[in-house]
Amino acid sequence: MSNQSEADGGLVARVESIASFEHQHTMLSRIQHALHSNPALVPLIVLVLSVAVFGALLGTKFFSSFALTLILQQVAIVGIVGAAQSLVILTAGIDLSVGAIMVLSSVIMGQFTFRLGLPPAVAVACGLAIGTFIGFVNGWLVARIKLPPFIVTLGMWQIALASNFLYSGNETIRAQDIEASAPLLQFFGQSISVGGAVFTYGVIFFILLVLVLAYILRHTAWGRHVYAVGDDPEAAELSGVNTKRILMSVYALSGLICAFAGWALIGRIGSVSPTSGQFSNIESITAVVIGGISLFGGRGSILGMFFGALIVGVFSLGLRLLGADAQWTYLLIGVLIIGAVAVDQWIRKVSA
Repeated sequence: MSNQSEADGGLVARVESIASFEHQHTMLSRIQHALHSNPALVPLIVLVLSVAVFGALLGTKFFSSFALTLILQQVAIVGIVGAAQSLVILTAGIDLSVGAIMVLSSVIMGQFTFRLGLPPAVAVACGLAIGTFIGFVNGWLVARIKLPPFIVTLGMWQIALASNFLYSGNETIRAQDIEASAPLLQFFGQSISVGGAVFTYGVIFFILLVLVLAYILRHTAWGRHVYAVGDDPEAAELSGVNTKRILMSVYALSGLICAFAGWALIGRIGSVSPTSGQFSNIESITAVVIGGISLFGGRGSILGMFFGALIVGVFSLGLRLLGADAQWTYLLIGVLIIGAVAVDQWIRKVSA
């Protein structure tokens, strides 16, 4: 009888232990589910905390309308390119040529205007078309020829960069010449004032682009297909999704967005320079990763990339205002990148 009671007592203890474990697992699952369902939640939290920390350290020096709009102006170009990169990474690809497409498109716009004498509107249209075509070629090689995105875009990065220098002759078109003869090229550098805050048209375009892409990815069949292709291309194909067409459209749209970034780049720096924006491919990947978009595809939010770009801007400006060495910015952003990937892996592991 005594042995039976001891056995029953041990069984109850084990059941309670299992119940306790299941309760803990449930709480963990709830956190994981919240992060999985809202990919932009983590970068938003990091952004709010970083703004709060720098605001507490710098006070009105940081919270001024000038400082906050300056952050937007600084990240607008990287953010536009990051939007293009986000689309590609959502399909489980990567585009190392985004920066080169941006610069080449800006050079085409400038050189077609001043060397060929085309009207600025026509030159801009040519730059946008060439950016789209390069993106389409990337997509065709990935979707039809089945080449790895990394290799394709690495090669296209070299081709576009070399074409940029060969065609431009490493010549910079001065801001004064553009302002006098082709102000349309500097359109995105023009600004409007709203309650003391100054917004360039480049910043406005960046924000509108993010909102439009967020709506398309969430509320259209094309957007759902992009996620499906990134998550499981074989299952998407079996479900009737034309994966090749989706991939080619994503890369072509990425090229078009990069060409717009090239136009915005002219407005930002005032001139057409073949050497500007060469690290935009790495900076765009940084914004995407910190923004919580999975490098394995199929999970993430364009809003997360927006928050990721702002996080980089907040750290850069905040540390600069504190008088810190610029290397601290790279160090902290490096930590954020590794942390973002670790969080993504944890979410995937728990959900599995």
